[in-house]
Amino acid sequence: MALRQLFGRRSFEFLSSRAIPLPAGFLPFSSSAAAVSLENPIRATLFPGDGIGPEIAESVKQVFDAAEVPIEWEEHYVGDTVDPRTQSFLTWESLESVRRNGVGLKGPMATPIGKGHRSLNLTLRKELGLYANVRPCFSLPGYKTRYDDVNLVTIRENTEGEYSGLEHQVVRGVVESLKIITRQASLRVAEYAFHYAQTNGRKRVSAIHKANIMRKTDGLFLKCCREVAKKYPDITYEEVIIDNCCMMLVKNPALFDVLVMPNLYGDIISDLCAGLIGGLGLTPSCNIGEGGIALAEAVHGSAPDIAGKNLANPTALLLSSVAMLRHLKLEDKADRIHAAILSTIAEGKYRTVDLGGKASTSEFTNAVCRNL
Repeated sequence: MALRQLFGRRSFEFLSSRAIPLPAGFLPFSSSAAAVSLENPIRATLFPGDGIGPEIAESVKQVFDAAEVPIEWEEHYVGDTVDPRTQSFLTWESLESVRRNGVGLKGPMATPIGKGHRSLNLTLRKELGLYANVRPCFSLPGYKTRYDDVNLVTIRENTEGEYSGLEHQVVRGVVESLKIITRQASLRVAEYAFHYAQTNGRKRVSAIHKANIMRKTDGLFLKCCREVAKKYPDITYEEVIIDNCCMMLVKNPALFDVLVMPNLYGDIISDLCAGLIGGLGLTPSCNIGEGGIALAEAVHGSAPDIAGKNLANPTALLLSSVAMLRHLKLEDKADRIHAAILSTIAEGKYRTVDLGGKASTSEFTNAVCRNL
């Protein structure tokens, strides 16, 4: 059944307006979409990840096969020993795969808390120069939450701030963590946010900050945002203190369009926004790097408690894979898969436990394949 028939004209227009847009700022992919085929596929890196990662990665592969997507996966797994070249369980060869292919998809990777090896996610961001994390957050037709009109995008600076990883013990019992804000990184993510807004028909960019307290660091971030805003007079620019932003999002998320912010604030706000539409299991994400690298990812955790039980919801990774396809200019394949995912959720028969249903991972995946 066609999507327009399934939802009706008005609902179809609503649905289409919330399709995951092509993140602006990507460099044109080197291969022509017309030249790509099952016999001449695009090579992409796949990190299945930890916990439920391999299960939901398998769902993506199954849906891509059903949709005849011309992708050849180059899979790389998280190791069990630290690679001294990366200081984490990710090897240098894994990073080189992403650099070589220019595009990839990543499942959840567990991060040690308070001890252990370097964060795998931090390794990817730092080594690959993934300077912006983009999370479209939109209400899904057919899945009721407290809000019906969420349609915003968070753009998070991805390389510095409190996540610079620079900590040391001053004296026993006193630990210091350095928050790094640079003009270069701030200008880069601000430019990306405004370019994204302009390319995707967005009208407002909100810079989220705490410059009333952190006057030098967040103050520098705001100066850079203001500098870039002058180049985009058609886009409304505003500055919102982060605590006030949280309150406004909960009261009325429709007040926001595109939000750009430093690293830690982006981590917090993007998860808050995910909660407005049903959780991280429904939220796609894509990391943007220098030179046109794009690494789409599911941002939820690895959920080791349900790993291997066929209970995980693959929606977030599937929607992230759709963003990857749009970057590759495989719009037809992206549209088909995106529509099939939303149709499956809207029908309600094969929702996973986190969405209030009883379906397994494989049952949900099979339903998506049928709705193609």
